[in-house]
Amino acid sequence: MRGWVTRPIPVRALDSRREGREHLSAQRWNLLEQPGFGKRLRQLRQQRGISQVDLTGPGMSAAYLSRLESGNRRPTERAVTYLAQRLGVPVEVFEDDRPEDSLTDVVATVAAMPERDLDDETARLLTDSLAAAGDADDLTHWHALTQLARVYEVLGDFRKEHEALVRLNAVSEKLGRAALQVRARLRLAHCARDLGDAKASRDAVAEVLKLSQERQMRLSAADLVRARLLLASVQAELGDLAEAARLVDEVCQSLRGTTGVLAAQAFWSAATVAARQGNHARAVERLLEAVAAIDSRDDLMLWIRLRLAGASLSLEADPPRVADAEDFLAQAEPALRLIGTQRHQQELLFLQAKLAFHQGRADRAAQLLAAGEDGKHLLSYRDQIRFDVLRSLVALRSGDRDALHDLRDIAARVQTANLPDLAAEVWRTVAQNTI
Repeated sequence: MRGWVTRPIPVRALDSRREGREHLSAQRWNLLEQPGFGKRLRQLRQQRGISQVDLTGPGMSAAYLSRLESGNRRPTERAVTYLAQRLGVPVEVFEDDRPEDSLTDVVATVAAMPERDLDDETARLLTDSLAAAGDADDLTHWHALTQLARVYEVLGDFRKEHEALVRLNAVSEKLGRAALQVRARLRLAHCARDLGDAKASRDAVAEVLKLSQERQMRLSAADLVRARLLLASVQAELGDLAEAARLVDEVCQSLRGTTGVLAAQAFWSAATVAARQGNHARAVERLLEAVAAIDSRDDLMLWIRLRLAGASLSLEADPPRVADAEDFLAQAEPALRLIGTQRHQQELLFLQAKLAFHQGRADRAAQLLAAGEDGKHLLSYRDQIRFDVLRSLVALRSGDRDALHDLRDIAARVQTANLPDLAAEVWRTVAQNTI
């Protein structure tokens, strides 16, 4: 067997190889320009569920890492090698110079994230990736904007959600796909309602239903049900309770004998409309049908929201059904600790404050309202108004007569916003506390 023969390598060849390696190394680090490196680093870290603190270590302080991610410091070879080792990836991963591929990865990552893990950093990552991937195809943009709107909805930033949905609607029009157009417009309608613009919400839903007839745009049965339920909701906000009741009754009748998410949403909507009509016995009946239609294993978040809705409807009854509200909140709270977002926690805090008020514990209600003040923006427009009303009622209970003036101001503000149903609710509160 012939052995290996070791031949000396000429010095000139060694120098040539060394120069080649140095040239390649220089090329590699030149590719890692900011802010692209920082965006890629943040994406890789978030994909693995790793915090900035988890990446710190010898020679990598939290402050330095933060500056790298924000694009304020250029990465050194040592820093890149360290980060690649901690992230468990080859250094070449940082050289990804195809922003459209990066956007696809980000969208897939965010879509798989549970709601409670979505935060401002997630929104920034999506926004940056969208801005960098100008050449990505329209369908990729559609999915990215869908996720961006979802993140803002979870964060309770309804104005930014609306901006993302306006862009999503424009991309849907460009793609010309009926199903995508319907989804975008229905989400726009939902967002407009949360912002307190019931008229814009009604017009958006009506447009979807009209287009489905004029262009023979075929809606799925589920989309049609959701569109009609949303239309009923905004009709109630605009004061047309008879039309709202007609719509929800038709939907509930069509789903009679069925269970699942759609049935639960339909009976919940019917309960809300009945409560607005002052028929609290019917509201309770419909809500119990909604609760019975779904199991926590089917959709835990909807299961929780139904119990929050149950607590809210119980406290709106005349007289308030305090024991029922307490029971609903006791059921919801443990599950919210597991999967609840900041927005859901804020809704729970508000309902706990309202419960404390109706239990005669005004001091406890005041404490809970103070704790929830910074997160009030996470609530829908209707619940923000109710938050302000409750705060004024607590102040009035403590002897602050100026609180009655505040209640009148709130009622006038809502009336100006063209929300007659909510305005009537606030004016009733004013009248009850003027006597």
